[in-house]
Amino acid sequence: MATIEARTDDLTTIEVDAVVNAANERLQHGGGVAAALADAGGPEVQAESDAWVGEHGQVDIGEAAVTTAGNMPADMVVHVVGPRYAGDGEDARKLASSVTAALDAGADRGAASIALPAISAGIFGYPMADATRVIVNACRSWVSAHPDSDLDIVLVGVTDHVTGAFQTALDDDRPI
Repeated sequence: MATIEARTDDLTTIEVDAVVNAANERLQHGGGVAAALADAGGPEVQAESDAWVGEHGQVDIGEAAVTTAGNMPADMVVHVVGPRYAGDGEDARKLASSVTAALDAGADRGAASIALPAISAGIFGYPMADATRVIVNACRSWVSAHPDSDLDIVLVGVTDHVTGAFQTALDDDRPI
């Protein structure tokens, strides 16, 4: 049975099969989570990202691109693009589709464990409490749709504040 937990950790050193990158459409890893993962993984993460975009074009919301993780303990990086927060009714649907794409991509490539950050809650401006609630509910929906999966899903907060927002969402059973 799949599990979902919240933990304060570092995506660049966490011991999981796949880490999720909150990326931009061009997979240019210049800041935030993306820069940290690219720096820790080494030049091959950016090189493979460039090759992916060269072959497939930009990464759309609800789509995932997968590269190796380079020097990190994980086997792969799953790059997804979350929405830039607009405050409209589409934000939650878009964010949930990015989470689902990440989980699908990791599971399809044999990952037994995957770590996700608070996608869109940084420079994309999604309010932290809302983003973490959407992410948790998307993970729960994915687990419900895959009852035979044993995927361990780790919701990673870089600070205790972020982890607390994930934990609050996990403790709340109300749907979005």
